[in-house]
Amino acid sequence: MKRGRVGALFCHMTIVSSALLRTPLRLRGTALLSPSINTTDGRAWPMGELPRVKASDDAIAEGALVVSCFPGVSHVSSIVAHYLIERLELKFIGGVVDARLPPVALIHEGKPMPPVRMYAGKPVCDMEQCDSVVVLVSEAPIPPKMCLPLSEALLNYSHEKGFQAGVLIDSFSHQQESGHEVMDSDDSEETLLGIGATDWAIEQLKELGIPLLEAGMIAGMSGVLLGEGRRRKLNMMCIMAEATGGIPDARAAARVIEKLNKLLPTIELDTEPLLEEAVRIETQIKAMMEHQLGTAGEEQGDDGANAMLYG
Repeated sequence: MKRGRVGALFCHMTIVSSALLRTPLRLRGTALLSPSINTTDGRAWPMGELPRVKASDDAIAEGALVVSCFPGVSHVSSIVAHYLIERLELKFIGGVVDARLPPVALIHEGKPMPPVRMYAGKPVCDMEQCDSVVVLVSEAPIPPKMCLPLSEALLNYSHEKGFQAGVLIDSFSHQQESGHEVMDSDDSEETLLGIGATDWAIEQLKELGIPLLEAGMIAGMSGVLLGEGRRRKLNMMCIMAEATGGIPDARAAARVIEKLNKLLPTIELDTEPLLEEAVRIETQIKAMMEHQLGTAGEEQGDDGANAMLYG
């Protein structure tokens, strides 16, 4: 991927106002029996009209791996989503329609798209019977009251399509409020933590070398999807990346991509472009801060001169 194209991951969208699972899975040669997305729970309770998922029926193969990327700290999930869409050459196939979602259209190459969008592509999974990859992404924050009905709609759609497994991408920061409360015992600033909705998901996280989050609270769509995933016994896991907070963190996204690369071995997910982008962003921010500090110093000097003039 060319460096110029990677830069588009951060700025190619303009906002204009106006899972996930099935049968025996295999990861890196180890078969794991688990419940299917087609497992239903008769105790589910009605919530009125759910959001509608509108997607091309012929664009998604049964047994897909779904990567879900809702807004998080430092745009980590968004960076991961757009990297996968570009690197795997995934195609836009549809989105979610509901009057309660943010009234925005996202513009890409002059065309409007829904705030919650779906992309799909060719088979690249390292799991038995995984026939395609689906990326679910939104840059627009989901209203808290929408999290449960939207989760229900997405999980119902996943059941209907026979999706194989789900990976939720999220991030946290000790420097910026994210809604999550993460008990992080790692002293480094490059922590990755995992949460699994089932024993199968816990095993996959261990295979990927991702430590488990032992205690904490996960908010927003990730929290609701994980909770519903456990209630429904669905094969879902969440990868939480520690981020800097405040600025796009391509380094945190690269750490997530390195783990996803083990699930998608038929195509190499090179993280070097993301690391180069991280250096570029850091250099720009450093220069901006130096400029601001210099300007502040000049203003203080001017204030001193004026104080002498006017007593």
